[in-house]
Amino acid sequence: MDFTGKTVIITGAAKGSPGIGYATALLFAENHANLVAVDIDEAKLASLEKNLAAGGEKVMSRVCDVGDEARVNEVVQEAICNFGKVDILVNNAGIYKEDRTSFADSKSGAWKKKIDVNILGTMYFTHAVINNMIENQYGRIINIASVAGVYGLRNMVDYSMTKGAVIAFTKALSKETGPFGITVNAVSPGNITDTRRVSDMSFLGRSGTPQECASLICFLASDDAGYISGQNYQIDGSRRTM
Repeated sequence: MDFTGKTVIITGAAKGSPGIGYATALLFAENHANLVAVDIDEAKLASLEKNLAAGGEKVMSRVCDVGDEARVNEVVQEAICNFGKVDILVNNAGIYKEDRTSFADSKSGAWKKKIDVNILGTMYFTHAVINNMIENQYGRIINIASVAGVYGLRNMVDYSMTKGAVIAFTKALSKETGPFGITVNAVSPGNITDTRRVSDMSFLGRSGTPQECASLICFLASDDAGYISGQNYQIDGSRRTM
């Protein structure tokens, strides 16, 4: 894959061990993309930018809460000003295990936080880039969902709901953007750890890695995947449902 001349925005890009966004940022950079790394963690974001810049890659990092629509719009406009366009968007930022509990014992504040980040954050960034992509008649949008949005996981009802929404958003949006050369797909990871580990959560008997997820994301962002849209790819080792 070669992303020379392409500009990619990755949200939730700075988290490591494990970090799908971090691994994806590294792989895009290795393949010569102009990278816009977005995260809420300023220190980790600065470390990522330093690591990538040392390799001579073109990197712009911005601290951003994806649930803040005004800030999202600012970041996207800065990216367009710096690089001229946005070709690829990876909506990776999300809240996962926070307040993991039964729905009966859950609090509405936790639901709202997940909705703001997992659903609205995905929508805000997509809305901010979509007109630029339409103007250029080209775009790749990859939304990071979860197997929770496919199967539904107990004690993760709110999270499951938000990721199901991301999958539905992906399928619906692809029908609107197809005529403009813009593909929209989702990736739904299962059990992902920093290194492969023995696990009974999949029939492959192991966990997956951020690097494996990054490879799938980058493929969907490439021109080789130009006829793939509206799909949700589960990367879960043939998961044992829970």
